[in-house]
Amino acid sequence: MINSEEKIIQKPKNPRSPQIKLHEKSLSRTMIFVVFISLVLITGYTLTHLDTAGVKVNVAFRELAMTLNQMFLQPNAGTDGVPLLLQALASSVMLSILTTIIGAVFGFLFAVLASKNLTNAYLGAGIRVVMAIVRAIPTIIWALIFSIVCGLGSTAAILGLSFHSIAYLTKAYSESIEGIDKSTIESLKVTGAKFWVIVFQAIWPTIVASFVSWTFIRLEINFANAIAVGAAAGAGGIGYQLFVVSGMSFDFHETGFIVYLVILVTFVLEFIAVKIRQFYLNR
Repeated sequence: MINSEEKIIQKPKNPRSPQIKLHEKSLSRTMIFVVFISLVLITGYTLTHLDTAGVKVNVAFRELAMTLNQMFLQPNAGTDGVPLLLQALASSVMLSILTTIIGAVFGFLFAVLASKNLTNAYLGAGIRVVMAIVRAIPTIIWALIFSIVCGLGSTAAILGLSFHSIAYLTKAYSESIEGIDKSTIESLKVTGAKFWVIVFQAIWPTIVASFVSWTFIRLEINFANAIAVGAAAGAGGIGYQLFVVSGMSFDFHETGFIVYLVILVTFVLEFIAVKIRQFYLNR
């Protein structure tokens, strides 16, 4: 028999957790949505009112398929031959390596002077502003500027690629240096260590892996730029050969062969970069 005086114990109710909105409405999100919808509408209107000038879409796609088939499924060295193309490829690779070395050396020096935790704040700010201006101008524009000053040729290409590489690597290296613990640098200053002793005894061993990564990233960028300026600045190399066979002789078989050579070099550079970075990380 249950006693009437006994209290019935009820389990406490779990409090409701507040609802979290993953996408809160904001003016910036609304503007992005409006711009996206506007671009979709403008694109749709443009495509529906595009003047095709008598071009038949089915014929154009069929010719595109034939061209891609010639380029990527039937590549050959064409009339230039493998030795000439390999020589041109080596020229572009050497151009990219040379400009990357120049950019790495001067970029590291400027990065040390531009780092906030190492040098005078005004000097660092001035260097960062100058390098930001240099980076704002694309590499191909620098190559064209120097081609006007020095004339068409490899000199303009070297100066153009090196100029932008220095600015790019200065920013990359300085950010790596500024990530070092400030107490390490201060403790060395207290012991009376000189500036360049601090740089090469404390800074360099800490950032060497990052230094290798950024340098090889820039090497890949310079290789792509070397191909572009090969024709634009008259620097020759594989870029000039690609321009001639694709835009002048329309030899798509040789164009595909050159593209495969460029892809192969890119993979080799990436493989070397990964191996060297792993070597320094595992030390």
